[in-house]
Amino acid sequence: MLRLRAYISSDRVPDAIGLLSRSDGVLHTMRAGTGAGVELITADVEPRAADALLDSFHQLGVPDTEVSVEYETTTNPAGTARRRWLGTGDALIWADVVESARLNAQVFARYMIYMVVAGVIAGFGVINKSSILIVGAMAVSPDIYPMSAICVGLVDRRPLLAGRALATLSLGLVATGVAALVATALMRSVGYPALQSELGNGGLGVLPTINASTFIIAFAAGIAGMLALESRASAAVGVAISITTIPAISYVGVALLVGQTHDGLIAVVVLCVNVLMVVVAGSLTLIVQRWIQR
Repeated sequence: MLRLRAYISSDRVPDAIGLLSRSDGVLHTMRAGTGAGVELITADVEPRAADALLDSFHQLGVPDTEVSVEYETTTNPAGTARRRWLGTGDALIWADVVESARLNAQVFARYMIYMVVAGVIAGFGVINKSSILIVGAMAVSPDIYPMSAICVGLVDRRPLLAGRALATLSLGLVATGVAALVATALMRSVGYPALQSELGNGGLGVLPTINASTFIIAFAAGIAGMLALESRASAAVGVAISITTIPAISYVGVALLVGQTHDGLIAVVVLCVNVLMVVVAGSLTLIVQRWIQR
């Protein structure tokens, strides 16, 4: 359930109350005067009705900054009967999706620090041929956020949003690759560890390789990542997205440093294919969700 809050001029309150009373999925409408000719209208709103209500308030002339919906967690008595087997609480609230995408498309210092840390850890993982370290780097990386913002920008036909998100993702991935390269350079400068074989050995041979699994894994990760972001479970599923980016870009940084340029260039292609498939899958997921709700 969502809580709607709207600050409305007194002359438009009757129209707002009428709108809420006619809308399906709206309960417990209340009004309270705040002074200066403005009143506060609150109501409990089911997620499926949120986007239509926000659009209606906009058409009433209520400033967008004066209307908001926020998530509420409610607990009923244990004996409360539940008549529905199929849940409706996971309905897509497009206004919330777009607002989150705007935030995720921005470059924050915290985002860059996480990407650099992921690059350092993954660089150690590549040079030591340690899958555990690479998985740890994937858990640190927050690249799920700009990739999801790209999907939202494409689906909602917001090219500036998609462009900003792509720039944010690119900047973060470059920082990851450079961090992996620098970490490897520092290790080699002190003689640890001595590189005795090709980077692709030791279970990491899949990194500079493109095959059917490359497309399938990235596509599946894109679906999971988008759904996770909508359900606030992105921290857990973010690893599924990062499996398509962090290992490849870290491999590029290490490979270029140790002279395996050919494999490094192939890893760049793998990275681009993975990002493309994630964006395609995430965008299709949003399109299907919007179609189902309509």
